[in-house]
Amino acid sequence: MKKLVALLFIVLSISCKDEKPEIVIPKPKIVFEFGYRLNDYKVINDTIRSGENFSEILTRHHIDNSKIHEIVTVIKDSFNIRSLKAGIPYTILAKNDSTQQAQVFFYRQSKILYSVIDFQDSIITIYNGKRPIKTKIETASGVITSNLSHAIKSQGLSSYLTYKMADEVFAWAIDFSKLQKNDKFKLIYEQFYIEDTIPVGIGKIKAAYFEHDEKPFYAFNYVVDSTKKASEYYDDKANILRRQFLKMPIKFGRLSSKYNLKRRIAYYGNKIRAHKGTDYAAAIGTPIEATGNGTVVESRYAGGNGNYVKIRHNGTYSTQYLHMSKRAVKVGEYVKQGEVIGYIGMTGNTAGPHVCYRFWKNGVQVDPLRQKFPNSEPMKKAKIPAYKKFIEPLKVQLDSIAYPKNNSIFHL
Repeated sequence: MKKLVALLFIVLSISCKDEKPEIVIPKPKIVFEFGYRLNDYKVINDTIRSGENFSEILTRHHIDNSKIHEIVTVIKDSFNIRSLKAGIPYTILAKNDSTQQAQVFFYRQSKILYSVIDFQDSIITIYNGKRPIKTKIETASGVITSNLSHAIKSQGLSSYLTYKMADEVFAWAIDFSKLQKNDKFKLIYEQFYIEDTIPVGIGKIKAAYFEHDEKPFYAFNYVVDSTKKASEYYDDKANILRRQFLKMPIKFGRLSSKYNLKRRIAYYGNKIRAHKGTDYAAAIGTPIEATGNGTVVESRYAGGNGNYVKIRHNGTYSTQYLHMSKRAVKVGEYVKQGEVIGYIGMTGNTAGPHVCYRFWKNGVQVDPLRQKFPNSEPMKKAKIPAYKKFIEPLKVQLDSIAYPKNNSIFHL
């Protein structure tokens, strides 16, 4: 009996050794994009070449001229074939056989917008789509040790945040040409993403704090009238930040010379000569903006002023912008605050590229930096309690944001 058991064990052992392991071939992963099962096609990714047009692309992928003409005729009202730009990627879905003839054309106008042209059947279709965007609320902070947008970029943040802070939030409260070392900022803002991880833009700055010259400035984006759906920025005491005039006529630049009635001017041999303007230096071609709403009353070239524009805002105030390289408005035009009216230049009497910003009050030229302008329409008292309740958690969040350990450098 023992011999029989031993023999059976040997036989079973040999048979087990002879068995080959089963080979499992994994099934290919099914991949979909823009509603197409990519596994069914030969996928060809390429980039628009310089000077290349739509017809040339399709010809290279084995589509004949008659078919190309048919495709162009069908899509002409939905897709501008002349809008193809060199360097923009596209995808061809081709037949998965020896012909590799194109069947579908994907064109990505941007990270968000795309077009799909399907010509694999007798019925040609086009679809212009938009990838879904997800909004996340994020925070940022920085300390100025030198200058402004370099700090934003050094933290891997969008430089558009610099623009939004200077143009939309604090344009009426802070002169960004006079930022100082150790000025600080904190932000709570909307960041747009596709596929959860690819940033594609900045939305509203929901709340902001800026400490300039040791003076704190709070800003909260708030919709006072839900029927109008228009939001404004208010401080922590419910005062609107928008004022009648912007602090400066360019977004970014350097305050190179102040209003001074007894200034010695090098251009005129260091003689004392009244300088009734405020100069902001910037690169030639930098946009110059109207600091307030008004009507253009002068737009011409004149001697030492060079190319200039003058705007009448109301019966009290007028502004003038000198030494432009180019004027962008004509006499009689109504311009809005922040609208581009010309560009920095060196026309007329000037030693370097800048805009000489002149300010009239009741017909007399005055120093704009010393003027106190009224705010826009204040918040009604009945609305303030709801506003204070709205900003309370945002202010707590702002105050809790830490500054980076290594001071950030801003570049204006």
